[in-house]
Amino acid sequence: MKNEDQKRYEIHLDGERIGFAAYRRDGDVVELPHTVVEPAHGGKGHAGRLVEFALRDIREQGLSVRPTCSYVADYIRKHPEWEAALEA
Repeated sequence: MKNEDQKRYEIHLDGERIGFAAYRRDGDVVELPHTVVEPAHGGKGHAGRLVEFALRDIREQGLSVRPTCSYVADYIRKHPEWEAALEA
C-alpha cells in the first residue's frame, strides 16, 4: 500500500507492517532512497513484491524513478523491463 502521509510504500502481513520503501518526489521523478523489511520476514520475497508495487505505482502516474536505494537499483538491473522507468 502507499502511505502518502509517511511518504513510503508499505507491505503488510496479517495486519502488521513488515516493510517499507521510502520515497521522495522531485517534479516528475520519484526517488526511492531506502527499503527495509523486518529481519523476521527477510528472504521470503517481500522486498521484491514491495519494490514491484512501488515501481508499478510510479509508472502508472507517468513518473520516472531514481533508485538511490541499492536494493531497488539491483532489482531494476535484474528485471530489465523496469529500465524504461528510470530517470532520463
